[in-house]
Amino acid sequence: MELSEAKRLIRGGESQTVEFKRKIKYPEKVIKELVAFANTDGGYLFVGVSDDGDLAGVKYPDEHIFSLNTAIEKYCRPKLPFEQETLRLTESESLVVYHIPSSERKPHYILNQPDKTKQFFVRSEDKSIKASRQVKEIIERRRKQKSVTFNFGDKEKWLMDYLDKNQSITLQAYKKHAKINTYQASRGLILMVLANVLEIIPSDKEDLYTLKN
Repeated sequence: MELSEAKRLIRGGESQTVEFKRKIKYPEKVIKELVAFANTDGGYLFVGVSDDGDLAGVKYPDEHIFSLNTAIEKYCRPKLPFEQETLRLTESESLVVYHIPSSERKPHYILNQPDKTKQFFVRSEDKSIKASRQVKEIIERRRKQKSVTFNFGDKEKWLMDYLDKNQSITLQAYKKHAKINTYQASRGLILMVLANVLEIIPSDKEDLYTLKN
């Protein structure tokens, strides 16, 4: 990447595909950003940039690279795809850039030590958030690329009418209005997302479901 391209992306601020870190103090926390990029649309992590976009750089880029690469190797599963490069800003300061593509092996997760629990993250606007069970299943099934069918009954008709008048709905709201249990509501929404009838918008509170444009 040319420095001019990096500056152009940085000027746009943090977004669905761009994240800033001033320094890598806690690499085990930073890797959630990389996992989220891999599980969503891919993206760029810029090390040496403050939250407000100030291009300060880092004095010892190799230390930050070693720290983050070690955490990626230790905690990220399956193996995370990424490219890393260093761009010189001044004689003493550099910008570290990580490019993470949208992965063909998603969903990726962080394997916590020592309890071996798994944490899945996705990108939502300028935040990396924990993926719900529904988001995780949709990612997994999209990767397998299996055909999807579902019955369009009264519950589905009610949902289409509701979303024709309202911007979105949550799983809990659908469950309540359709008078079905959590499993049925979740199953129906997942299938309609996979069939490209609905779109899911991940959230750190409750995922939103909207009509597919």
